[in-house]
Order: sequence, then C-alpha cells, then structure tokens
Amino acid sequence: MIDSALLNEIESDLADFRGKQIKFLKLPVEVLKYFEPSQIGTIIGTLCDACLPHFDLLFPELPAFSEHKLQKHEGILGEREGYPDYKHINGLRLELKMVYIDPDEEEIIMKSPPTPREPSARLTQKVTVKNVIAEKDLLFVIGYTMKKIPGEEEFASPTIIDFGLFPVIECVYARDKRLLDAGGKWFGDYETPAILSNLGKEKLKNRQALDYSTYGRKESEGHDFNED
Repeated sequence: MIDSALLNEIESDLADFRGKQIKFLKLPVEVLKYFEPSQIGTIIGTLCDACLPHFDLLFPELPAFSEHKLQKHEGILGEREGYPDYKHINGLRLELKMVYIDPDEEEIIMKSPPTPREPSARLTQKVTVKNVIAEKDLLFVIGYTMKKIPGEEEFASPTIIDFGLFPVIECVYARDKRLLDAGGKWFGDYETPAILSNLGKEKLKNRQALDYSTYGRKESEGHDFNED
C-alpha cells in the first residue's frame, strides 16, 4: 500500500500542473489540420521523454521541479526504457505516461484517424512484478490536449488537462489478468508475454491440453496482445 500522506504530498506539489501549456512544441493551428491525433501523441511523448531531466527549466514556477522535489530517476531497465522515470524526495517513485485527449473540434480541427484508437495499458512488458516496489511506485498519468495559446491564437500547444497517480502494482495486476483471461501466459521469469496461436485457440475450444507450441510469442507493450 502507498502511504496516503506521501501520496498527498506529491499531489500537492503537482497541483498547479493542471492547465500548463508545454510550449516547447508550438504549432500553427492551420498545420494541425494535416495531423492525426496519434502523430501528435508520438511527437509529444518523444519530446517529454527527452525533456524529463529538465522539467525544472520548463516549469520553474512548480515547486515539484524548481525545488527539485521530483528528480529524474537513474532507471533500472536501461537508458531508453528506464523504469521508473522520477523519484520524489519523500521516497516514492513515479513512472510518467502521457495520454492524448482529442481537442475541442470548435477550436482546433485535425484529421480523423482511419480506425478508432485502441486503449493501452500504458505499461511495457518490461515493467513486471519483479521490478515494481508495491509500496513506492506510482503511475503518473498526464492527460493533455492541443489548445490555442492565449495571445497567439494562430498557434496551439499541448495543454495539461489533468493528472492522476495510481499504484503501479495494481496496474500490473490488471494488465496481466487480461492476458491470462485471454488464454495467454508469461514465458520465463516474467520475460516474454505470449498469446494463444490459432492452433492453441482451436485446442482450447475443443478442451484439449495446451503446450508451448500452441503459443505465439509477441514483443508488445501494454495489453495489446492481439494476433498478428
């Protein structure tokens, strides 16, 4: 269990994060007509990953960053996909995930994606019960959308709508339950998630015993364990 007092401390430090515009990406509103939401989400996610150690420069008015209460974590899973992203001075650790929200169509027009966007569990397969500290780790989810910049109405920037802090261990349990409920499993010591192959699905349907040959291994993120 996450200590509620420590959780409240972080929420208080980040309270003024709501409504902030991430102005290191400023795009003409007219140009956004040619972007799909997923493209913007990819750009923002990449930029935020690169800027994590320097949020104190981007948001000097926020105590969480200016007073260095929230610092870049050294990471335990390598440089590119280090986990977790942040550590707070109170000892809790935060894994940052950005969630894109469609903009107000009356304010900003964008291309419609050809297919509906699929929800994601927001956690890569490398985040497992092996490396999560249940009493310390939080999923730091930031919901943002594109909004016009006050005073520069011809431009728009990503704007933070809200954020949430969730125990990572509960998110991992939910993600893994979905995999198991779908007939999937982990191979090795939580090393590779696998889904049932077409042969495996047929065996399951006919109440036959399953073996390793009936699974298709898939390197994937979140809960996207769909058949290729």
